[in-house]
Amino acid sequence: MASAALELMGFFLGLLGMLGTLVATVLPYWQISAHIGSNIVTAVANMRGLWMECVYQSTGAFQCETYNSMLALSPDLQASRALMVISIVLSVLAIAIAALGMQCTLCLEGAGAAKSRVAGASGGLFLAAGFLSLIPVSWTTHEVVQTFYRPDLPSSMKFELGECLYVGLASSLVTMLGGGMLSASCCEEQDGGRGRRRAGGYPYPAGVGVPGGAGPRTTSQTYHNPSMQAGGANAASRGQAMVRSTSHSSQSTAHGVQGAKKPAAAGYDITGYV
Repeated sequence: MASAALELMGFFLGLLGMLGTLVATVLPYWQISAHIGSNIVTAVANMRGLWMECVYQSTGAFQCETYNSMLALSPDLQASRALMVISIVLSVLAIAIAALGMQCTLCLEGAGAAKSRVAGASGGLFLAAGFLSLIPVSWTTHEVVQTFYRPDLPSSMKFELGECLYVGLASSLVTMLGGGMLSASCCEEQDGGRGRRRAGGYPYPAGVGVPGGAGPRTTSQTYHNPSMQAGGANAASRGQAMVRSTSHSSQSTAHGVQGAKKPAAAGYDITGYV
């Protein structure tokens, strides 16, 4: 039961991390323009993401423009795109494989230890997906912080950390935590032996054959009374004496009953009337 609960917790954490990674990949809130120094006018806010660059105006207008050429992008942005997409694909595969290997599902029910190995493989995929999504988030965070503190860069070109970086960081950690739980449950099941009965265990003691096994059961034994073994001849003689005494007592009892029945006198009624 503990391993099943651990599997369910790891599965839902991995699913939650995958959804967070998907949101962080799609939305453009990776870098937000910093309103510092001479750039204190908040009428316009610039936002950058992996796929588009957006502008938000104080009037409520929100305009986005996708990057026209992928090859014209910087190498770190291309790598971030690829890593986030691969992370999402691995998370989807991990969810599908975990649905086959968890104890609460009926898939691969008769496979034995292979079912726990499948659950462990899904945990490994979750760990890899979380690690891959953590790389671009950490790299972009480092780049934004380093750019922000550059003194030779004008304030209008400085950006701050966006919401997607926080969401991506939390999602990667949650995904890795879910993968670790699935892997731990797999190790626990292999150590404990899911659905297997150890030899010599309950209800058969050690050294006794189990029904259906190689050796027959040898637990039945004949009980011998020590007192009967010690006085076997005396017990037989005492039994014959008891039989003789019982027959004599029964005969004397019969004679006594017959003597007690006396015939009534002629002409005399037992009620007292002649």
